[in-house]
Amino acid sequence: MQSWGLTDPGCVRPQNQDTFQMEALDRHTMLCVVCDGMGGAKSGNIASTLALDVFVQEMKRNYHSGLDMGAVDQVLERAVKLSNFTVFDQARQIPEFSGMGTTLVAALIKGRHATVVNVGDSRCYRISAEGIAQVTTDHSLVQLMLDRGELTAEQARSFPGKNYITRAIGTETMVQCDVHHLDLERGDCLLLCSDGLTNMLEDQEILFEIVHGVSKKHCCKRLLDIAKSRGAPDNVTSILVQV
Repeated sequence: MQSWGLTDPGCVRPQNQDTFQMEALDRHTMLCVVCDGMGGAKSGNIASTLALDVFVQEMKRNYHSGLDMGAVDQVLERAVKLSNFTVFDQARQIPEFSGMGTTLVAALIKGRHATVVNVGDSRCYRISAEGIAQVTTDHSLVQLMLDRGELTAEQARSFPGKNYITRAIGTETMVQCDVHHLDLERGDCLLLCSDGLTNMLEDQEILFEIVHGVSKKHCCKRLLDIAKSRGAPDNVTSILVQV
């Protein structure tokens, strides 16, 4: 298993409020996390950093290789809940942090199996011989309107309220995450990324760069370069894992 990650403030924002981490939990297990903070210049980076740190530390404390699939789900869900409580508590106690929150997408990859959790609109994709498939579903106003047939996919890309998310870490006392299970084939890739990337590139463009690029090692940089060539108004973060 190999992994690479990269984050960049983009072309417009002076501060990077995205965070990411790749952590080997044991010889056969990798944890990858991307968070995209919100709440303005004073607190978005606080929310994403705090959520990431709490989530990773909680996983390191409670994960071990003998856990079955159900127990892994519970450990991941508890880590999400603790991250949410910690960010929410900080926002409640410190006035300048009021309203802060963050997305979170994480993949726990053990051998050929991956468990993915997400809150918000940061995404996980699977890239395989069949092409590219979005694993996660955005928790966003646009996704709700797509589900109801009120927008087409093309309209959704330029919808004025596309950045409004319906779930986030730290904005409510409780949060619900989605959990996804994937059986992977040798050579498959997982891409975790913030919306600063997916707002700039179509899925098929992402697929092309991962499959046909010169090397996987430099793929995150190539994706970033494309996003920045198109203006990259938001922070851009990606993690690529190949099993």
